[in-house]
Amino acid sequence: MTSAQVKRIDTGWHPLADGNPPSWASGWGDDEYGVWVEFTLKEVTQRLRWIPAGEFDMGSTAEEMKQFGRDNEGPSHPVTIGKGYWLFDTPVTQALWQAVWGENPSRFKSDDRPVERVSWDDCRVFLEEINSRITGLNLQLPSEAQWEYACRARTTTAIYSGELEIIGDGNAPVLHEIAWYGGNSGKDFTLSEGREITHLNDRQFDENPSGTHPVGLKKPNPWGLYDMLGNVWEWTADVWQGDYEGAPQDGSARVSDQAGAGRVIRGGSWVGGARRCRSACRLWDRPDGRFGPLGFRPARVQE
Repeated sequence: MTSAQVKRIDTGWHPLADGNPPSWASGWGDDEYGVWVEFTLKEVTQRLRWIPAGEFDMGSTAEEMKQFGRDNEGPSHPVTIGKGYWLFDTPVTQALWQAVWGENPSRFKSDDRPVERVSWDDCRVFLEEINSRITGLNLQLPSEAQWEYACRARTTTAIYSGELEIIGDGNAPVLHEIAWYGGNSGKDFTLSEGREITHLNDRQFDENPSGTHPVGLKKPNPWGLYDMLGNVWEWTADVWQGDYEGAPQDGSARVSDQAGAGRVIRGGSWVGGARRCRSACRLWDRPDGRFGPLGFRPARVQE
């Protein structure tokens, strides 16, 4: 970063206010989306975006839950994110996964696609390993609240680009600009191995085979985060509960001592219907589950 850029730093909020990047950073700067840093491991570089502290209403309104047939997204409640944090600007790629583990569990293999078919347990071990290799990185799974707050990026509509109009199970035209979902994931699919999508009515693009796509091809949200909706579901740290009664309001994860407790996944996927690609949509899987379109996006809380 140049000296001119350093002078523009607002010390009241900027995570790099001292003019120095974290010790683990291989690059840093800011742009129209905000502040970013990146690290490099075995020639694989991953960017993280700064998510500033703030407040938001988490979950769906009663009207949205009724519209999309989801009763586990409420009650809508205020959450205060008291501390800013870093979040990967894409899901973990197969390239980064292999830089840590040397093997690739994904069905749709290519370095620039998100790693998939990974369990919550797999993700935790991956994070322990990468943290041991890069001193001070300290990655973790985001809480469900941190994930939704970052996805919304101060928007209040069903998706971060506006209202969501669904014409058919696989047909929501506004999603094509921001997400790979069941209605468009066959378009421009380039791998030899794909899956035929036949379970969705009236697909936006009736092209097969379908599958994941390289990260970062769609328009990011206002904070520069790509693929927050679609491509792969993303694990969060929280245990599953079927509503938000008693949920933490400080942005922390809901925890449990129950062995094998289900964990929350967010964001929708390349094979799912349009109604699942919303900021508030939530499902769950077992922590050892390796359901096909499951990936993750780590966070790092600022010290």
